[in-house]
Amino acid sequence: MQYYIIWGFLHIAAWLPLPLLHGIGHVAGNLLNAIPNRLRTITTQHIRQCLPELTGAQQRRLVHASLIETVKTLTETGVLWLRPGPRALHLIRTVDGRELVDAALKKGRGVILATPHLGSWEAAGLYGAASFHMTCLYRPLRLAKLERRVRNARARLGANYVTTSAAGIRTMYRTLEEGGTAALLPDQEPRPGSGIFAPFFGIPAWSGVLLARMARRTGAPVIFAWCERLPRGRGYHLHFRAAPQGIDDADLEVAAGAMNRAVEQLVRECPQQYQWGYRRFKRRPAGEAPFYPNRQQDSE
Repeated sequence: MQYYIIWGFLHIAAWLPLPLLHGIGHVAGNLLNAIPNRLRTITTQHIRQCLPELTGAQQRRLVHASLIETVKTLTETGVLWLRPGPRALHLIRTVDGRELVDAALKKGRGVILATPHLGSWEAAGLYGAASFHMTCLYRPLRLAKLERRVRNARARLGANYVTTSAAGIRTMYRTLEEGGTAALLPDQEPRPGSGIFAPFFGIPAWSGVLLARMARRTGAPVIFAWCERLPRGRGYHLHFRAAPQGIDDADLEVAAGAMNRAVEQLVRECPQQYQWGYRRFKRRPAGEAPFYPNRQQDSE
């Protein structure tokens, strides 16, 4: 039943105007801000601890705006997954920095696109699929019946989505060695044993090292990409940015720190569109107290 409800909602949303869908997100986000809930609690905790330089009033306004943008992420999904490709791509109104990717690809060493949980990462993925036929690393959905349909929807314009498995990682390396484009989420907490702690907004965060290893082994440059959601449902503005020095350093702590600082810099440009509800600090260094209350810390 859950599958049919979700898939039915996505199909209906696919044919609704984006301004209406974002308007629904605005209303629902206002409700989330008004009613106590776990998402609001986690978002508030993150913003208070990651952005302590903001006043209390500024933090509360940012929490409110973040909840609205979080719901927009959900309401726009049907459009980006199920609307015919050219119509969905038309929503990306402007692109800056594309020349960075084109110039890197001409060198034949491949390109690593790092797409954080900022703005509409699904829109960024759609553009990457159509423009670069990228190979993208992702974690499968828990609802198995939905997984195949979502994977096909994301890949419909030419992407190859591979899971976070040994086979998937080998495919990512092969793509880069052939001069292609590989994409991953740089701010997703990796599994136990596959990361290290590095500062993120001054807080130790369990951070992935795959990006650094791929960049160092293949020589592929890293370029960050994020798709800004424009006001009133007008579409999206896609940004490409060169990665900072050190992101491919042999010292993985240096590389992970550079990666996290790059994400942090992008987030500061548009903090309301970051996914502050994602429990980025769930895993803690040995001996450190849990970051979240027990119920939030243990639930997946």
